[in-house]
Amino acid sequence: MSYYPPQYDPWAPPPPPPRRRRGPGAVLSVLGLVVLLALGFVAWDLGRAPSRTGGVASPLERTLNNEQTGDRTLDADAVAAKVKPGLLDIYSTLGYSGQQAAGTGMVLTGDGEVLTNNHVVAGATSIRVTDVDTGRSYRAEVVGYSRPADVAVLKLHNASGLDPVTTGDSAEVTVGDPVVGLGNAGGDGGEPSVSPGKVTALHQSITATDESTGSSEQLTGLIQVDANIQSGDSGGALADSQGRVIGMNTAASTGYQLGRDGRSADVSGFAIPIDDALQLARQIETGTGSATVHIGPSAFIGVSVSDAGGSGAMVQQVVSGGPADDAGLAAGDVITGLNGRTIGSATDLTATMDTLHPGDHVPVTWLDQSGQQHTTSAALVEGPVG
Repeated sequence: MSYYPPQYDPWAPPPPPPRRRRGPGAVLSVLGLVVLLALGFVAWDLGRAPSRTGGVASPLERTLNNEQTGDRTLDADAVAAKVKPGLLDIYSTLGYSGQQAAGTGMVLTGDGEVLTNNHVVAGATSIRVTDVDTGRSYRAEVVGYSRPADVAVLKLHNASGLDPVTTGDSAEVTVGDPVVGLGNAGGDGGEPSVSPGKVTALHQSITATDESTGSSEQLTGLIQVDANIQSGDSGGALADSQGRVIGMNTAASTGYQLGRDGRSADVSGFAIPIDDALQLARQIETGTGSATVHIGPSAFIGVSVSDAGGSGAMVQQVVSGGPADDAGLAAGDVITGLNGRTIGSATDLTATMDTLHPGDHVPVTWLDQSGQQHTTSAALVEGPVG
């Protein structure tokens, strides 16, 4: 399904949050604008396919560099050369459908701890990572993640001698600062895309809805830029003019218009401040779970759900042979309780599942299509990430 955004009025009330996909068509709503999660294989309303720069800024990007940043001393190529050794291309196989998605990661340690967005690996049953600088590939597992903050930490298998990114201080970022966005634009792999721009706003918020689970989350405190962040750049670097990473690319606007001069307008990208991302990464690395941070493999009950009008999470599909199937749930049932917690929505179910782990035996309560209530125990198994 392709998504073509309407023209927008910046003064109009924001529309209801659109749905976000884990594969094609990841969509967010932000401050009345329509934006895409910068995840691989997302449809872009550009009137042309996303292009790669091969690590060298295109003529358009050089024009943006000079005219939008107001800083003619910004050398996007030099910034890219500093950041590139710490970038990784991430490819996820999603759920049980076998769909593929692409994103970006940043090296935190030489032995293979990697920072990325949770939505890059959410729903993944396997993750493959390629070192942009050396071309070496690794299998990866998720150490932990924060769904509300859209942050995840991966660990690469049998990795050593990796080159960590150099981070800056995102608390010192100000509007007007020149920046360069880098990542796996389009999911093509190889040399990173290089997109210069400037910071246009701070402390921005995004509300997103996950189409696969029906749950929603709000990201706050984001850095907004006019750099041309593209699909596949999620988890990649937003760097300052010195090549220090000050943010993690997370979302990008679809409000692109090509003007008569061939330049794009209404370009907006969003990044998580690196200070916030690293704080969560440190918590994950120490194995400290919380209501918003999940450590280790994800628990799986084996359903896809949607909101049931405030009365629970309505089951759309049940995985054959999964815990929910074994417990007797069927499509059309409404889950109203899990592990002693009241479930009033799909978001409640997702939040409760994030507190659980494979092997947990938990009571699940639901209403069948005739309105009869049932309660039984379900043995959770390991499932797709987040």
